[in-house]
Amino acid sequence: MLQPPHSSLQVAAVPAQRVPVRDRDQDAPWHTEAVCRRDEAGLFFAPSKEPTAARLSREEAAKRVCARCPVMVECREHALLQPEPYGVWGGLTAAERRVVLARRRRRDLELKKTARTAADRIAAAG
Repeated sequence: MLQPPHSSLQVAAVPAQRVPVRDRDQDAPWHTEAVCRRDEAGLFFAPSKEPTAARLSREEAAKRVCARCPVMVECREHALLQPEPYGVWGGLTAAERRVVLARRRRRDLELKKTARTAADRIAAAG
């Protein structure tokens, strides 16, 4: 899967890293090792008006490809940082990525709140 129809990216969906980053060629972009580059792009991106059962089946097949990919972690982080609104990336669907992003935002807010509370305590004691 090289390129969704709506994007100029040359990368694809990919999950759990099995090869340590330091063992790979540091000069090559992560997506050059993506297993999905050898699979059909249609597996990772939904055709228009795809029936739900077909979508779920296709997404599971895409996730199986991702599960054997050595750069899944890099792919997932790419999709979360962009954020990629469509397709299976790093073993996650768009909906699953939205959940991960929401959890990260909540965690970050809690960490900031905790840090503020600690700073307030230190200032009050000081």
